[in-house]
Amino acid sequence: DEASVPDDARDVLASLARRYAAVGCVSGRRAEEARRLVGLDELVYIGNHGFERFLPDVGEVRLDPAVAGHEDDVAAFLEHLDARELVALGIRVEDKGPICALHWRGAADVRSAEAAAREIATDAIGRNLLPHWGRKILEIRPAVNLDKGTALAELLDELRMAHALYGGDDRTDIDAFRRLRELKAAGELDSAVCVGITSDEGPSELAEEADVLVEGPVGFLDVLRSLEGS
Repeated sequence: DEASVPDDARDVLASLARRYAAVGCVSGRRAEEARRLVGLDELVYIGNHGFERFLPDVGEVRLDPAVAGHEDDVAAFLEHLDARELVALGIRVEDKGPICALHWRGAADVRSAEAAAREIATDAIGRNLLPHWGRKILEIRPAVNLDKGTALAELLDELRMAHALYGGDDRTDIDAFRRLRELKAAGELDSAVCVGITSDEGPSELAEEADVLVEGPVGFLDVLRSLEGS
């Protein structure tokens, strides 16, 4: 809830949007929330890890067609969870439309909260849902083939782009790294750069999957600034 985009980062993004074919924010947050946080109408916003898209020339959030028929799958799963037990464990449930997120950042007993989340993940798999792990977060998604990588590939194809740079700091960003590499290997992209953004809570795989690592958001802002003059 305290997340924000610094003014200098917003200024750089606005400058890049005027210079390049597309600049986008690919987020685990809902697309409309990401757009509100960034505060720039000219960017592309892919939300809910690829389930939602908000394009500058459309003016509304659209779900990926693959979600059709699965919009209520996760909501039905949530109904059988013990809400009072989750509260007692310090687990907060975030309704994100077709998916939901369980957060335990700030829980008094982090180990107990994570153990409960793992039991919920196992239950979700048994009910044909897909659990995805992040930093002190478990997301439950419908069983459809969508992630940051698939959404990014669709966007690049629609815009007929030959070059792409992507920066991310979490496990779900690795999906985008891998997809970009696949597109490059298949000759569908001339170049692809995957920038891993390090943090204390970042997954160890990030270093293995990224082409280059930078230290925190400030490090990635330096990358964006370099693109202004390239």
